[in-house]
Amino acid sequence: MARRGGAPEVSAGSMADIAFLLLIFFLVTTTIETDAGLDRMLPPMEPPEDEVIIKEKNIFQVLINKDGRLLADDNVLALKDLRAKAMEFLDNNGDSSCTFCKGKKNPESSDNPTKAIISLKSDRETKYGIYITVQNELVGAYNELRDRESMRLYKRTFVDLESTYLDPQTKESLGETEYDELKEKVLRIKALFPQKLSEAETSSSN
Repeated sequence: MARRGGAPEVSAGSMADIAFLLLIFFLVTTTIETDAGLDRMLPPMEPPEDEVIIKEKNIFQVLINKDGRLLADDNVLALKDLRAKAMEFLDNNGDSSCTFCKGKKNPESSDNPTKAIISLKSDRETKYGIYITVQNELVGAYNELRDRESMRLYKRTFVDLESTYLDPQTKESLGETEYDELKEKVLRIKALFPQKLSEAETSSSN
């Protein structure tokens, strides 16, 4: 008997269906991470109609050079001391208008937490890790002061209050009334120490 010429053909008619099913599978099962970003107060695009006068003593300036070294209010500062220095500035109560502050009431430092602004400026060559670490220390200063007041008022840390409030399941578990009360607590603590952390435009080293 004579052999048939050539190899048998493989049917590829279902390959497109298989590829389509695999594509759907990966689209359904793959998770895409989203960046939450940084909560910061940026300068307005246009200057306000009414000129806002901010006293220099109410601004805590933090500069990061390209080598990662810090300068806080024209003084060299170690990274490990930044949080404590920022807390001292925010909690100063220079004009004695803050009834809950425990600061030194230094007349040359911030008047009260609602007027205190932290300004952060970095060099274009600053390493990203150093920049984020400095950011964390400054935010940590706000959180520690908020924790203190939250414990005083509600016997719970602010971090715990806020994380509970931001949890999507909290509203269902607590109910509308208790959820609104939790929201009021979070907003009240935030108002005591409002996070006014401003980003100045980066500069280049010469």
